[in-house]
Amino acid sequence: MNEDLPLVKVVGVSAAGKSTLVRKLRAAGYNARPASQEHSDVPDMWQRIRPPAVLIYLHADLESQRQRRPDVSWWTPTHLAQEEARLAHARAHAHLVVDTRHRSPEQVFQEVRRFLEARGIPHAQSPLPPLPETGGTAPRDAGE
Repeated sequence: MNEDLPLVKVVGVSAAGKSTLVRKLRAAGYNARPASQEHSDVPDMWQRIRPPAVLIYLHADLESQRQRRPDVSWWTPTHLAQEEARLAHARAHAHLVVDTRHRSPEQVFQEVRRFLEARGIPHAQSPLPPLPETGGTAPRDAGE
């Protein structure tokens, strides 16, 4: 049944809250999926496999990334700039851009939920199954 629901894809820099937002949206019945675009040099990867009905872009700055993931020592201004460059196409085409700095996961979820409701995006009346965890702690080019 969830395949009949409009697809909501979430993109953004590492540690911006993609997995958390997708988990909350799915619990609210939305067919949400993360797109790990920040690791791809294919600018339009987010739309190549099952283009979404709605694209949500999450942004975080370097300080927020480090606070959220203190176990990751490789986050540098260069890595953030690389991710932002990889995400430029997605950000330019996003239906909603959310700056997650200084905001709780619940605040981000409520903003996105209000946006989806205002657009009339249908959702299931019960939670959708969780997705496998995505992401990791090492960048693709960790040896640089």
